[in-house]
Amino acid sequence: MPIIKSAKKKARQALRHYDRNQATRSKVKTYMKKVLTLSKTKPEDAKKLLDEAYSVIDTACKKNILHRNNAARKKSLLARSVASMK
Repeated sequence: MPIIKSAKKKARQALRHYDRNQATRSKVKTYMKKVLTLSKTKPEDAKKLLDEAYSVIDTACKKNILHRNNAARKKSLLARSVASMK
């Protein structure tokens, strides 16, 4: 456990940031799963959802939750899965 006052504050901040980041990470995973499952069954619906998934991934990247290369890789994966089912 932290003893110094500033270390205690940093530990509290870390917990808040962790919760906030987990929510965004979960959202990214949810949208990716939705697009990937829809691309197999209903490609036209997946294409509509693709823009929303891109937006969620870009937001996570902007907030430094995802690295920019990781975000690009995720977006590429989604685009390839939607394009392959046309």
